[in-house]
Amino acid sequence: MDPPVPVAFTTLPPHTCPYLPDRQATLRAFSVRRMPGLVYHDFLNASFRRSGLVIYQPICEGCRECVPLRLPVERFCPSKSQRRCLRRNQDLLVSVTEPSPTDEKFELYTKYQSHRHDSKPESRANFEDFLYRSPIETLEFNYRDAGGALLAVGICDICPKSLSSVYFFFDPTQSRRGLGTYGALCEIDFALQQKIPHYYLGYWVKESGKMAYKADFKPYELLSPDGSWRESGE
Repeated sequence: MDPPVPVAFTTLPPHTCPYLPDRQATLRAFSVRRMPGLVYHDFLNASFRRSGLVIYQPICEGCRECVPLRLPVERFCPSKSQRRCLRRNQDLLVSVTEPSPTDEKFELYTKYQSHRHDSKPESRANFEDFLYRSPIETLEFNYRDAGGALLAVGICDICPKSLSSVYFFFDPTQSRRGLGTYGALCEIDFALQQKIPHYYLGYWVKESGKMAYKADFKPYELLSPDGSWRESGE
């Protein structure tokens, strides 16, 4: 899809697809220091996402499996398993603040990356560039237990029309809690309370197990190639 405003793209080198490892992925991207939230919302509606200060779009040859998925928050009704997840985590304290990188969060992020993605440790600078440098208004959700221990962090971009999930990381030793699901439920509730109509979960890849959880939030909408959102997951 074309961008909503003219921009100068750079096509990045092909790399192994993180969702379908037997394929090569190619992105086109540009960087920006500041962007109005409503303009970025238009980019979301044209199949773009961001990482740090980089706005990107998949342009993989012969593949269009990365489909943007969003949720109309007023129509969302949690499933039985999602309600159980809410009850399982009702002891947690959730705060919503401006993003602020700390040693505590970096340690949690490194732990998450090592256990969940078998990734090599990243530098503190890369961590901050990825999650704490944003061209638009961004919020941070922090999840702590009754003792004050930080269990999870969620980063979201916000504007009057959308709340967009950027990244969520958590303590892998707390996997029984289902913190990824709980985080999404909290972000959806926040959007509802703020009267934000849509919650964007990023790309959904039908054949990727990593992405399967996104289709559990129903009824979701998928972005069609003609630029219109069509409801699915009823």
